[in-house]
Amino acid sequence: MTSRPPRPRERGIPEATVARLPVYLRALQALQDRGTATVSSEGLAGAAGVNSAKLRKDLSHLGSYGTRGVGYEVEYLIYQISRELGLTQDWSVAIVGIGNLGRALANYGGFGTRGFRIAALLDADPEVVGRTVASLDVRHIDSLEEVVRSRGVSIGVIATSAGSAQGVASRFVEAGVTSILNFAPVVLNVPDGVDVRKVDLSIELQILAFHAQRRADGDGRANRAGLEVT
Repeated sequence: MTSRPPRPRERGIPEATVARLPVYLRALQALQDRGTATVSSEGLAGAAGVNSAKLRKDLSHLGSYGTRGVGYEVEYLIYQISRELGLTQDWSVAIVGIGNLGRALANYGGFGTRGFRIAALLDADPEVVGRTVASLDVRHIDSLEEVVRSRGVSIGVIATSAGSAQGVASRFVEAGVTSILNFAPVVLNVPDGVDVRKVDLSIELQILAFHAQRRADGDGRANRAGLEVT
């Protein structure tokens, strides 16, 4: 059996708070890199892009309330959040689909410093299988179950086409993987107890376009109002 990252929400932490914890962690790590030992709730909230009341409430779920007049100890808060997110141990990751996106993910150096180890790369394309990417030999997708078992894969990453994604997800689940990160533009059907996080770049771009359009419309209305006044 493979293990999976713990679910903070099972210990009473709201899902919205869980989603913000990685943002706080990134901000804290940047502060630590600059040699900052303590940070106020206002300072950390500003770095994370949230209001300070929301941040204090989020961190209270971890049992961290800071010290009046001093704030939060950066190093200890990093440890608390990392522990809550399950990042104080090494999580083995397998990526399926070694196209442009899969190669980029495999070569990203930030995973290793955040508790994730890319343990296996798999693809179905004979032109890709056998190549070395990020110091790993790309295995054929037919070996997925054996790779999951032998390398203790806890998290499966799907970077395939939409048409292949469901089949890959089902094989991950059958192999015992219960945490999946999906980059394919399709909704996956998985059993209860399997966590799927979907990353859809086109949706994110559409949301950005919506906000850009609203700003443009607002500027247009303001300009028209200015012309009417003059």
